Amino acid sequence: MAENILPGRHTLAVAGTHGKTTTTSILAFLLEAAGRDPGFLVGGVPENFGVSARIGSGKEFVVEADEYDTAFFDKRSKFVHYGPRVAILNNLEFDHADIFPDLAAIQRQFHHLVRIVPGEGRLIVNGEDTALAEVLAMGCWTPVERFAIDADAEWQAELVLADGSEFRLKHHGRILGTVRWGLLGRHNVMNALAAFAACHAVGVDVAEIIPSLAHFVSVKRRMEIIGTARGITVYDDFAHHPTAIQTTLEGLRAKVDKARILVAMEPRSNSMRLGAHSLQIAPSLNTADAVVFLQRPELPWDAEAVLSALKGEGRKVATVDALIETLRTSARDGDHIVFMSNGGFEDAPRRCLAALQQ
Repeated sequence: MAENILPGRHTLAVAGTHGKTTTTSILAFLLEAAGRDPGFLVGGVPENFGVSARIGSGKEFVVEADEYDTAFFDKRSKFVHYGPRVAILNNLEFDHADIFPDLAAIQRQFHHLVRIVPGEGRLIVNGEDTALAEVLAMGCWTPVERFAIDADAEWQAELVLADGSEFRLKHHGRILGTVRWGLLGRHNVMNALAAFAACHAVGVDVAEIIPSLAHFVSVKRRMEIIGTARGITVYDDFAHHPTAIQTTLEGLRAKVDKARILVAMEPRSNSMRLGAHSLQIAPSLNTADAVVFLQRPELPWDAEAVLSALKGEGRKVATVDALIETLRTSARDGDHIVFMSNGGFEDAPRRCLAALQQ
């Protein structure tokens, strides 16, 4: 791609531990709304486009920029190959424990990304993230614009509704308009802020495209509603890091108020399976009323410590069949069941919905 597609294009790269796929999709959607016909490569399927990649006829190309290594013979992060003119740094935490020994190792890769963004380009950076501030302190020669909700920044959001479905967009303190859309959670508001800032960096009149976000449909497996049966709503979500789990559930809680939230969790990512986040899992689930934890026999650590630290109810099962049966018998009218895994989960969300419909 770096050799055959990106040369001659204005590449906008979206990097960060969380929110890359959603932010890339929002950015591509907003550029489309501005009439730019962008190309894009997304690590998921944006519902508005129905495909994960396209060439596009416009100057801009939006790419989800993963920090994972390029190949077994090239241990540099993938994103160093993209040569972006605009780079979004969404957030930064320790992850990918199979290839990175610590957060500092990931920060070095992000520093490499910062160094290749040209002086006439733009860095769009989460102004609330201390790990990213440390990356910029390593050396930065590109203009930086920050986005935030709870901190001073060039781009800010003022929440109108606590669930994030309505917020005022501010640039240098001036209100550009009010966003009303279907996504939930503070994290998605931050994703939208980053996308608006990136659009501005390539000359888009942001105020004109704000209304279009009302028509944005989230990416598949990002709090995707699979269906409703017996008054119970079933969601499929990709969250697999404690921070993503927490922010996703907090967004849902703000929307459903006191309704019960049941979480079905599969520790599927390399970091999760290695136990790198085991101490953070229970706090990330504090919003849930009950958790059913899939502990497959090959998982090298015991989930009992997680379950005992939960605020709500907790239970571990060894198979997906047992997990679905547990949910089928315990869920009741008005509940929200959220499946969380970055793997296929043996199609558990749809199988659960089918079981509830019987």
